[in-house]
Order: sequence, then structure tokens, then C-alpha cells
Amino acid sequence: MRLLVHVEGETEESFVNEVLASHLLERGYSSVSARLVGNARQRSRRGGIRSWPSVSKGIANHLKSDPRCVATTMVDYYGLPSRGSGAWPGRREAVDLPFEQRAEHVEKACMHDMTADVGADLVRRLVPFVMLHEFEALLFSDCRRFAEGVEQRRAFRALQAIRDSFDTPEQIDDSPEGAPSKRVQAVIPGYQKPLMGILASLEIGVSTMRKECPHFADWLERLTRLAANP
Repeated sequence: MRLLVHVEGETEESFVNEVLASHLLERGYSSVSARLVGNARQRSRRGGIRSWPSVSKGIANHLKSDPRCVATTMVDYYGLPSRGSGAWPGRREAVDLPFEQRAEHVEKACMHDMTADVGADLVRRLVPFVMLHEFEALLFSDCRRFAEGVEQRRAFRALQAIRDSFDTPEQIDDSPEGAPSKRVQAVIPGYQKPLMGILASLEIGVSTMRKECPHFADWLERLTRLAANP
């Protein structure tokens, strides 16, 4: 099986291609690659969360054209459109749900919408993944290695203090100013999101992220099961 990950930005694109791919290749996939949603020919317009009709159309095309393709997403819940023609399924209703149920609710709603569009046979090769907060939350899985990976060892204690304020790294973000990347930038001035984020994730490793981030771990487990039982 070949895995195609639909991502919203360059950081996630690099994370999939440079970090996550090797982990999943060891678990049965013949290839793992990221597809940055948007117009690939116009780099300045790429990235960012697109409307659901646009994203779902791309996913459907891949599932229809390649019977050995598994499609998944890696997008940030809080940035998903919730109103209008571009709204993602379940996003508006998820606001009223308990914190820990919101991302999963959107994932299930996306599956339901895609099933109605292309049928259950194709949708069994779709594994939606919605991060409750942005990519940097994963980096708080090991703050010491995070600091070492970006050669900012003195930042360890400040990063750890942030991590200790939440039950899991996936919960880090309690205000518009509290997004994981903004917290990191406050501790590490000059933090460069794509480059330093990937250096840190390579130092931390996927296995540690799985141990600390239950929703992320569940996503990887679903992908692994699908590779073993196509």
C-alpha cells in the first residue's frame, strides 16, 4: 500500500517526508509522501487550510485512480473553516463537545461525508487525522530533546514548564495567544518553524511522540492496521 498524506503547510509536509515516512515504511507501506493542499504550481498560494470540497475532491480522485493508495490528512482543528460552503464536516458542531472529543468528531464527520460521496469500498482506505492544535504541540513530547535539537539547551526549563501545565502535549493551547508555535517563539526568539521544527522532531523521534500524544498514537495505529490488512 502507498500512503498519501494531505497536509496544510510546509512544516507538516517536511515532517511527513523526513520523519514520519521511515516509521511507516517499517510498518508495511511501500511509499509514504505528503501532498501540500493548494496549487502546486504557485508556491505563494500553497499551504493553509483549504475548503472541505476542495480537499475532499482531491482525496476522492486519489482513491478512485489508485486502488493501492491509502489517503490521510494532517490538519489543525482550530484552523478548519466552520461556516459557509467551505466548512469542514462536523467542525461547527464540535465546538460544543468536550475538549477531547472535538478532533475525533470532525474525523468521523469527514468519513461520513466521503462515504456518501464515493462509497464505503473506497472510504475504507481513508484515515482522516485532525490535530487539535498545531504541529509544534508534538514537540513538547520531550522538552529536553526539543531544546537540544534546536541547539537551545537553556530553553529546556521554560519549555518543560509549559508542558507541565497540561495533561498531554496535544492540549497545549488555551488562548489565541497560546498556540504552541507562539509559546515556542516566546521561549526561543528566532524560532524558524519548518527548519527547527523538523530538527527537533528528528531528535525527539516518533516513538516518544506516540507515548506522549494519544490522539497522534491512535492515528498511527489506524494507519498501521490498514497497511497490514489492505
